[in-house]
Amino acid sequence: MPDAFICRMCGQCCQGQGGIVLSSRDINRLAAGLALSPQALLNAYGAFDNTKPILTSSDDGSCIFFQPSQGCTVHALKPDICRAWPFFRGNLEDESSWRMAQGYCPGINPDISHLEFVRQGLIYVRSQDLVYPPAPESPSALVTGHLLERHAALIS
Repeated sequence: MPDAFICRMCGQCCQGQGGIVLSSRDINRLAAGLALSPQALLNAYGAFDNTKPILTSSDDGSCIFFQPSQGCTVHALKPDICRAWPFFRGNLEDESSWRMAQGYCPGINPDISHLEFVRQGLIYVRSQDLVYPPAPESPSALVTGHLLERHAALIS
């Protein structure tokens, strides 16, 4: 079966104000990798959207860590929401969202079925430890255990 997604390193997913919600795991990983305390990381690169910490954006609207000539400058440390793309809950649960994402992201394979995209996506997020508990502090775009349970037969 062909891959549901192969990253083209185009940077499209790095665009947009306030879309990168940080989990505590992300904050700790980024802080350690950048040799900062978690608070220093948030002071330098973060903001809050209501109660959730987010990465700030550059003047052009891209993620603060995205450089057009280099791509993601913290790729090895990148937040879980970035690691999960395009296997977001919305794209997995809603075929229309998945189709819209195809127009935005050239790495999403349009030649496979949505069901196959869901199957590969759930296997990927599970293997990468990107399944979050349904909690107010969790990035809402990420998969929860409920979605895995609902599709258990598909990924066993």
